[in-house]
Amino acid sequence: MKLKQYKIINTLLGLIVFAISLWQYASTAESAGSLWDCGEFISCAYKLQIAHPPGAPLFLMMGRVFSLFASDPSHVAFMINLLSAVMSAGAVMFLFWIITIIAKRIVARNEEDLTTDRVISIMGSGLVGALACSFSDSVWFSA
Repeated sequence: MKLKQYKIINTLLGLIVFAISLWQYASTAESAGSLWDCGEFISCAYKLQIAHPPGAPLFLMMGRVFSLFASDPSHVAFMINLLSAVMSAGAVMFLFWIITIIAKRIVARNEEDLTTDRVISIMGSGLVGALACSFSDSVWFSA
């Protein structure tokens, strides 16, 4: 298999992992704030205020952008929770790509070593590792 075909397959499967994770997290996102710091971050993002240290300024700025898409103020919490879902799905996608990079370095060092069965094993390991992380309790609860 050529390196260009490998990169296309890797990119497409990474986007599929992102879509699966985003559907999973967005379909179970809360419409309001939950325990711990969620309510504080929702209110701080909506009003662009300062949260407790370390503050997460990037999350608060992006949360403000997502809150602008809310149809009315009662949907702001869901939109900011949706931001967490998108960011968590992106983290799972990058985990897939990290696993495939490491697996490719272990299994196939050269372009000639990229046989179909090795590509299947590389992509399979990435899918299993990323989706196992995606469905784990601690990641899903934070997303």
